[in-house]
Amino acid sequence: MREGTVIRFRTIFLQPHWLQFIINELPGILLMIGCLIIGGIDAMPFVNLFLVAAGLLSLRLLYNFVYLRRMEYRINGEQLIMEYGVFTRKSDYLELYRIVDFNEHRTLPQQICGLKTVTIYSGDRSNPKLVIIGVKNDLDLVSLIRERVEQIMCNSP
Repeated sequence: MREGTVIRFRTIFLQPHWLQFIINELPGILLMIGCLIIGGIDAMPFVNLFLVAAGLLSLRLLYNFVYLRRMEYRINGEQLIMEYGVFTRKSDYLELYRIVDFNEHRTLPQQICGLKTVTIYSGDRSNPKLVIIGVKNDLDLVSLIRERVEQIMCNSP
């Protein structure tokens, strides 16, 4: 490639897969279902207590689901941008040239669902470790980011 050639990368948009919510919250989901079942039995003592617990658990699970689904990662030619939050949105910016290393991790439930977690280590003070959860296993995210990091390093003076 000639010196001075500029390669333009398209922006990649990522969101955690919805199955990641099931993986993260399975104990809470099962507990809520159990509370609903026990709360539906009239002969049980403290039926209302179980129904209240199920309602509170369902609100917590709903919040966690919305939080996960509103999480967004954007990777352009120079930055990795993470946006998250339900009632207030926050954005974290990570310059690609600061990225030092990568790690891919797949728990057993993630292996079953075809998902993985990608951890990015950087020299950034405010964000030295960025964890991207619920990435589809067939997406080679590390190679995509590495290619962009290498391109930045080649073009820097």
